Amino acid sequence: MTHRIRSLCVVSRKWLILTAIAALALGLPAAALAIQLGASAARARTGKRIPTSSSTTGVPEVGALFANASRTQHDCTASVVDSSHGDVLLTAAHCVSGSGAGMVFAPGFHNGIWPYGRWTVTAVHLAPEWLKSQDPHEDFAFLTVAPQTINGRMTEIEQVTGAYELGGKPRAGEAITVLGYPGGSNNDAITCRTTVSFTGVFPSFNCSGYVDGTSGGPWLVHTARGTSIVGVIGGMNQGGCVDSTSYSSPLTQAARRVYNRASDHAAPDVAPTPGGDGC
Repeated sequence: MTHRIRSLCVVSRKWLILTAIAALALGLPAAALAIQLGASAARARTGKRIPTSSSTTGVPEVGALFANASRTQHDCTASVVDSSHGDVLLTAAHCVSGSGAGMVFAPGFHNGIWPYGRWTVTAVHLAPEWLKSQDPHEDFAFLTVAPQTINGRMTEIEQVTGAYELGGKPRAGEAITVLGYPGGSNNDAITCRTTVSFTGVFPSFNCSGYVDGTSGGPWLVHTARGTSIVGVIGGMNQGGCVDSTSYSSPLTQAARRVYNRASDHAAPDVAPTPGGDGC
């Protein structure tokens, strides 16, 4: 959603008005109160207690995504996906505009530290319906990044960070771990262990704290065979209209086809400027 890109606008205009009024009345920071209100709304919808995300120093496979090398604030999240050349990332399509070239990925970013370096995006690959009409069913993007010279050898990012397997869409009730970077400059990632539900065809989960910047954050399933990505924050309303309920586009064969193009270094795409989130 657009609110995953903007600073801390995690709710619709109506919610913002309510948040401002309540914040003034209770003397609470507006952003913190917005999270509380979002969680309360989700709890009212589901009748269940909504889990809350927690801060984490992160993992090497997931990182913050910056619009360019000179920008200090990260706007989205991306993760490394296993590929034949070892240079593919997965994020939300609405996180990218234009060629994507020059964006910067910082895997394992925390407290302003770049423990695994900064990797420059070279190209973006998108699904046809996103290119045509920004179809929320295809709100995913595969990015390629340039190698770096490390200890005198050309090195791909996957050799440094490792990578996750690209999975398919999740099952209802399946346990997932979701990581994301709230928009900022020196802040850490957040993580939550929760379960998958569906809103129509869109996979969804409830966990509070997923504000701006967490778009593109991977939904991870851990098995004896390894860890796979079964979703990324995006899809309906570009990820959701409140911080406590998030969505993903279903990762069907359409996602697999785009992944194959990125992995094979096929001709890249030019992403449209993202429109509104509809919240």
